[in-house]
Amino acid sequence: MAQKTIAGVNLEVTEDGYLEDASQWNEEIAKEIAKEEGIELTDKHFEVIKFIRENADSGLTIRKVGKSGIVDIKGFYELFPGGPLKISTKIAGIKKPASCV
Repeated sequence: MAQKTIAGVNLEVTEDGYLEDASQWNEEIAKEIAKEEGIELTDKHFEVIKFIRENADSGLTIRKVGKSGIVDIKGFYELFPGGPLKISTKIAGIKKPASCV
């Protein structure tokens, strides 16, 4: 566990950079984490992030996000290139999904 200041807030993060306490998350923190990942967040990104936060405890998978009605799997990869579930959950401020290595 490490300390990291994101958007002016001192936060506990895992060694992979995931927030330890999802309740500390806000949109400013999301924007700063996204910037570190080389992503400029749009309304569509936030729709996906909202879905991910609401379904954090239900075993998230790329397929589940693809069936969300918000974005298909191809679109999910376009929004979060290079590992959509891993990157989107990090930006959403939730724990790294077990399916991500």
